[in-house]
Amino acid sequence: IAVFWEDASGNERQVTYAELVEGTRRFGTALIQLGVSKGDPILHVLPRLPEAHMAQLGTFVAGGVAVPCSEMLKPKEIAYRSKASGAKVIVADVSTVETVEAARGDCPLETFVLIGSEVPREGWLRFEDLMKEASADGPKVTLTAADPMTINFTSGTTGNPKPVVHKHRWMYCHHRITGRYWYDAHENDVIWATTAPGWAKWYWSPIGVSLTSGASQLMYNGRFDGERYLQLLEKYKVTKLCATPTEYRLFAQLPDMGRFKVVLEDALSAGEPLNVEPIEAFKRAFGVTIRDGYGQTESVCLVCNLPGLPVKPGAMGLPTPGPGVTLIDEQGNPVEQGGIGEIAIAPENPAIFDGYWNAPELDQEAFSGGWYRTGDLARVDEDGYLFFEGRADDVILTSGYRIGPFEVEDALVSHRAVVEAAAVAAPHRDRGEIVKAFVILAEGVAPSDELTKELQNHVKGVTAPYKY
Repeated sequence: IAVFWEDASGNERQVTYAELVEGTRRFGTALIQLGVSKGDPILHVLPRLPEAHMAQLGTFVAGGVAVPCSEMLKPKEIAYRSKASGAKVIVADVSTVETVEAARGDCPLETFVLIGSEVPREGWLRFEDLMKEASADGPKVTLTAADPMTINFTSGTTGNPKPVVHKHRWMYCHHRITGRYWYDAHENDVIWATTAPGWAKWYWSPIGVSLTSGASQLMYNGRFDGERYLQLLEKYKVTKLCATPTEYRLFAQLPDMGRFKVVLEDALSAGEPLNVEPIEAFKRAFGVTIRDGYGQTESVCLVCNLPGLPVKPGAMGLPTPGPGVTLIDEQGNPVEQGGIGEIAIAPENPAIFDGYWNAPELDQEAFSGGWYRTGDLARVDEDGYLFFEGRADDVILTSGYRIGPFEVEDALVSHRAVVEAAAVAAPHRDRGEIVKAFVILAEGVAPSDELTKELQNHVKGVTAPYKY
């Protein structure tokens, strides 16, 4: 079994590796027949579905470059990603079709593929029809480790999200580093990474670890619910769970987690620092110590608490073998033991990204001074363990999401009542940080509780809700 799938309504599916390979090859053939050529970007706006794997991997069969997009994005954000990447083809699901429709005409998109529609929709090609008509033995494009694979957009402190380019070597590096030194993954594992297809973490784990190691993976298409998640862990005999600190903090608030008969061997956490309380709660309930891992959209797992080694409270862990993590000062010099420095990697290391899509000015900025600088500050102790100290810039980390203040500020000032806005991080027990905004109102506009709610709803309406 490649995928155990279940949704919030209790519908279930199992997809074998053979079925996944056939679907992947059929969709790749279909894309070639639609005119997709080597190096063409293809947008994916999909929920957690086995077909997401087929669409993504099928893109590679055709030689295309996958552009994963969160299903929470708004029309202008989809249009921006299409313009920035040059994508003319998009694959969407019935749950995201209306948002994509609203972006039509405001971007280069020309070919629209729809998954899950029982009846034809004007202006769209049905994924299911394409799969029936295409052959699993059709042509496929030859790719190498040096060919572009994905364009993942990631938020920065200024401007629009940046288009991070990874080459196909990224999956090899995940298999050798993330899968081996963080997950300790094997083909007999059942792995559940709670991420979604629109994020780089999806390529880290469901593809970069589960598929590359031949493991089975659980894919749950539903919102977080602690009791439901524990039932799924028990039902599918999940051996390795990777969730966000927010999810673990919410788990820790449940009474008597230990009543669920789970068989977890490993629990992994990523996205932001994890505090001690949920680690202790999980250990009491299941005898498993949650192991932090650290990396970025631009990398593989760079720092983690490695299997079998002691976990120090509050520590990110140790640098993984291979990437060559170094802590540097503002001048680019390595810092001494006990010092605080920025996490950096040599630019030529294959475990990090290849640069930005058609943005040489961003490349120059990212790789200046002989390092790729992550923007994250850490302290190293006498045993080599790293401890997260904060951001060198102003990116806000909330529930595992990276949010650039500019994106929130841009949404706020688009409201008639706002002249200026500044977004910052505010501490939060469950989410680590939340977005806090300060606004200067337009002349003649009075502050009120009603206006506060109006501005909050406005932000939710013009940008992805997690940024609110």
